[in-house]
Amino acid sequence: MRWILLLSILVVALFAGCAQQAEKPKATPAETPAETPAQTPAEKPKPEVVTVVIGAPLSLSGKYAKEGQMSLWGVKAAEKWINEIYGGIKVGNKVYKIEVKYYDDESKKENIPSLVERLITSDKANFLLAPYSSGLTLAGAPIADKYGVIYMSHGGASDRIFEQGYQYVVQTLSPASKYQTAFLDMVKELDPDAKKVAMIYEDNEFAKAVFAGAREHAEKLGLEVVFDKTYPKNPTDLTPILSEMAAKEPDVVIGGGHFADGQLLAQQMAELKINVKAISILVAPALPSFYEALGTKAEGIAAPAQWEIGAAYSPDAAKELGIDWFGPTQDEFLKLFKQFAGSDKQPSYHAAEAAAAILAYAKAIEKAESIDSDAVRNAMNDLDFMTFFGRWKIDPETGKQIGHDMVVIQWQGGEKKIIWPPSAATSKPYYPIPTWEEKDQGKLAVPE
Repeated sequence: MRWILLLSILVVALFAGCAQQAEKPKATPAETPAETPAQTPAEKPKPEVVTVVIGAPLSLSGKYAKEGQMSLWGVKAAEKWINEIYGGIKVGNKVYKIEVKYYDDESKKENIPSLVERLITSDKANFLLAPYSSGLTLAGAPIADKYGVIYMSHGGASDRIFEQGYQYVVQTLSPASKYQTAFLDMVKELDPDAKKVAMIYEDNEFAKAVFAGAREHAEKLGLEVVFDKTYPKNPTDLTPILSEMAAKEPDVVIGGGHFADGQLLAQQMAELKINVKAISILVAPALPSFYEALGTKAEGIAAPAQWEIGAAYSPDAAKELGIDWFGPTQDEFLKLFKQFAGSDKQPSYHAAEAAAAILAYAKAIEKAESIDSDAVRNAMNDLDFMTFFGRWKIDPETGKQIGHDMVVIQWQGGEKKIIWPPSAATSKPYYPIPTWEEKDQGKLAVPE
């Protein structure tokens, strides 16, 4: 019977093993990981807005007040374009916004050194605009250079400014030696028989530089300078020197200095009935108030101009030259200008050149990627670009402007027209100009 008991135990053990195999332990359910929220790209930090202060002594009273006021309106137009339309000067994670800090220099040379120093030391100006006129610009240049702050000339054209070895003085407008050369080229082209040139001008730094260049150019063209004399600053009567000039019977007269004396020169030539084939006067005819004061006596009178409405500077013109365009178009500038000057005002070249100086600073900061004065000054050496004012390129050694060209304007039918060079002209030259007697009868210098 023992073998039956053993067999029973074996069968029970076999069934127990099968049961254990049938009841395998259940796997613990794996935890479903919670859904991870989608990762949002890290937000870019907001750019740091940095104010760049450009200090400027401006002639808002005194003898240069008309030119100074035009300069201020041009500066404000450029400042608004850079800050609001262009969106500031973007460098890395910074946006530089321009702030122009200015004081009235009262058109006095003796005020300039202290104002320039105040702008640098008290107002912490990063850069400077020089004042209007060559004499005032020269007065501030040594101060700016001493502190190593760039000093941009927008209204000081004398070549001598850039012959003193200053490291931080830079020019936006064409130098004085070029002012009357285009007018003489025009006369030579239009009238080979016109040989005699009279030069009568104010005894100041700017005018002397202009007429030194004019004399040299006249001689190259084979013209004879039959009269070359200066008159004192702020003249009240030019009849004696004009009578002396008339005795030389010139074919053309070039003269002037700034607005007030230029207007007086034209007025007294009219009173003395000194008739010549052509007249070109510095500064004064470029301002609308010249015609407002003289009426039809201004007809036919020409002037060298750094710029004039209608000048053919555009993004397309820049592209043709293979250089960058920067700043507002001419139409955009006119709209901005009128926001500050009033809808009835038209800019003279004084407004345009001041605006161009501000734009040149913005372009140079962009290139330098810095507002360090040395870095920006070095960047300026490599700039070659165009604005609505024209081309901007300097001589790296002296800072003198070598890219910008002058135009010649003439009053025709109560409007300023560009008459030279032909590539920039908006009208033909009226030559010879009407006599004073004809203008007294209402004759206008409108080409047929």
